Amino acid sequence: MSTQPVAIVAGAGPGLGQALINYLANNGYNAFGLNRSIQADFINTVATDLADKARVESAVKEIYGVAGALKLVIHNPAKLVIAPFEETGPEIFEDTWRTMVLSAVHLAQATLPMMAQAGGGTFIVSGATASLRGGKNFSAFASAKSALRTLTQSLAKEYGPKGIHVAHVILDGILNTDASRDRHGLDPARMMNLDDVAAAYLALANQPQSTWTFEADLRPMGEAF
Repeated sequence: MSTQPVAIVAGAGPGLGQALINYLANNGYNAFGLNRSIQADFINTVATDLADKARVESAVKEIYGVAGALKLVIHNPAKLVIAPFEETGPEIFEDTWRTMVLSAVHLAQATLPMMAQAGGGTFIVSGATASLRGGKNFSAFASAKSALRTLTQSLAKEYGPKGIHVAHVILDGILNTDASRDRHGLDPARMMNLDDVAAAYLALANQPQSTWTFEADLRPMGEAF
């Protein structure tokens, strides 16, 4: 069993998820991913439906058995829905909530008690601009992201005294991925570099207990806020 600290990235798809795994692996972590689907170039990723409580628990136990106690857990699933409210049916609201909120509940219940028993660690949740305010055509996405934020705040207050640093990161900008460049046509200089985001996450994990941050907001230079 490796002596490296162990990290799990849930929502380890192409883009930020895999970038987080790569960055953590290059900075001393034994990093694993959880993702619904697996591609050939995914690293150390276990196929997991995060909305399935039993499957999440099984995957976490599998990683624990191979690598040992967890030090860092990152919740990163996202389901972006952009549609007029009248075209957003209840099934879309429910699926968006299950993808982003229920998955966090399952991940937290599978990992936080384990981390507390092992002496602590860090649990980070990826948020968005919609965590703080709703926009036109973002009713499903914003309602789920804001729920995720308050869930994270509750977990921070409950598990902080148990030695677990729970943090929420607002990604207030467009991530520099192939899909985002195709969708938005932005200059990469105005987008969020994935390794820079990963470095900010790792900085949160390395904070001393006397100066924990609950919420960090990241945005590219020049982004209006």
